[in-house]
Amino acid sequence: MAATNIPTTTTTTTTVPPLFISTATLHSLITHKSLIRHLKSTLPSLSTTTNSPLRHSHQTTPSSSFLLMPSWSTSPSFPYLGVKLVTHHSNNSTLNLPGVHAIYVLFNSITGQPLASIDATELTLYRTACVSALASSYLSREDAETLVMIGAGSLAPHLIKAHLTIRPSLKRVLVWNRTVQKARTLVDELREEGGFEGVCFESNGCLEEVVRVGDIITCATNSETPLVKGEDLKVGVHLDLVGSFTHSMRECDDEALRRGRVFVDNEAAVVEAGELVGAFERGVIRKDEIVGDLVELIKGEKFGRKDSEEITVFKSVGSAVVDLLTAQKVYESYLDNQSG
Repeated sequence: MAATNIPTTTTTTTTVPPLFISTATLHSLITHKSLIRHLKSTLPSLSTTTNSPLRHSHQTTPSSSFLLMPSWSTSPSFPYLGVKLVTHHSNNSTLNLPGVHAIYVLFNSITGQPLASIDATELTLYRTACVSALASSYLSREDAETLVMIGAGSLAPHLIKAHLTIRPSLKRVLVWNRTVQKARTLVDELREEGGFEGVCFESNGCLEEVVRVGDIITCATNSETPLVKGEDLKVGVHLDLVGSFTHSMRECDDEALRRGRVFVDNEAAVVEAGELVGAFERGVIRKDEIVGDLVELIKGEKFGRKDSEEITVFKSVGSAVVDLLTAQKVYESYLDNQSG
């Protein structure tokens, strides 16, 4: 798993300058398909040998925050330590800038040597989308045909591509955004990019209408008022909630959670996500009613979708261990390309 030319003993005296891996380079090193496969194969085993404290989150202004997400391995076969530094500025859309910016710093966990600095804005988009798609492979219907994308920010195209990768049955993608033109622009870009044979891309300005037809609904917004109403969800839908990571943020209402079997990416979701925290406080669901997490799904310790009619919900807030695994994949792919 670890690259063979990474120093793994404290006797190593060679000092190699750390790499800088830009966004442009990162695009050439991973795909949604390769990262989904990597997370599926490595996350279950490494989650038990990796320390990932709850993220440090600091409110810097009423509309912005600064987050630190450290993680390190205790396994000699995976000699990595890393931290992601993230800024979140919710008003950046007015400046035509992404709301999230990040950088990842990767070290050798045995020697402490810095290995790479990675432009992690795009790394975060890849890992977030691939976590959602990986969960969807267990929770959505195999015959799902319509994907609804709520939100048209920088994460939206990654979520769409990742879900299309995991569910080739999807034939229709509907995009909704509060600013209708942003949804139209995203649809035009996806059509122009191509590579999605047989998939129809559309924008729609009626939120209730798109929610009612979705087989998979994925949300990536900063909303503090519920967008997805449980009463609008059709039988058999899978609801993927990505945007919220504070108590004030909510992308769905209580009824959506009440109707669904709820899964999370990791334990942080039950203390950070506004949808879940609020539902616990209001007595809509209990913490022990959360069915399981992503690792339990991959290991088969918890069953995903049971039948074609049940509603499933997946809430993710991100985790430092997934960041570490994504950084590892990028770094080792870079070394492989150089040696090849």
